[in-house]
Amino acid sequence: MNLNQDHFELFGLPARFAVDAAALELRYRELQREVHPDRFAAAPELERRASMQLATRVNEAYQTLKSPLRRAVYILRLRGVDPEFETNTAMPPEFLMEQMSWRERIEAGSGNPEALARLRGALSEESAKIYEKLRGQLDEGGNDEAASEATRMLMFYEKLAEEIDDKLAELET
Repeated sequence: MNLNQDHFELFGLPARFAVDAAALELRYRELQREVHPDRFAAAPELERRASMQLATRVNEAYQTLKSPLRRAVYILRLRGVDPEFETNTAMPPEFLMEQMSWRERIEAGSGNPEALARLRGALSEESAKIYEKLRGQLDEGGNDEAASEATRMLMFYEKLAEEIDDKLAELET
């Protein structure tokens, strides 16, 4: 294991969007056992520091590969594609109208946990459809521009999901 491997190499997985979650989890546990700082508590300072760096690297790679959205961004960047999330917020007008509609429905249901839960479910279904398209774009079609747009869309959906979850949490208190 070295610090220069990409996340997929580190975990011994193919560089694909579709990841075997069980294999990822198993390899993560194996790597954690190998590099955990507790194993190097009595080692010289240099080895302890290296262990800490490797453990941090393993955790970072695992968190990236575990999250479909973060994994998509990572794959695009590995391919030399900058999704330009901060600077490229241009989206199709119909998608932006849909976002406004989602926000209105969230606001209208803000006092009703059942309505919010239904919206959260519907949002999850829409996200799943886009994730399936994204899988095809990244693993089969090689259409990185379309994959970048789909990834930006999913970022919007993630923000909407966070808003719904925040409103649900407020209602529980």
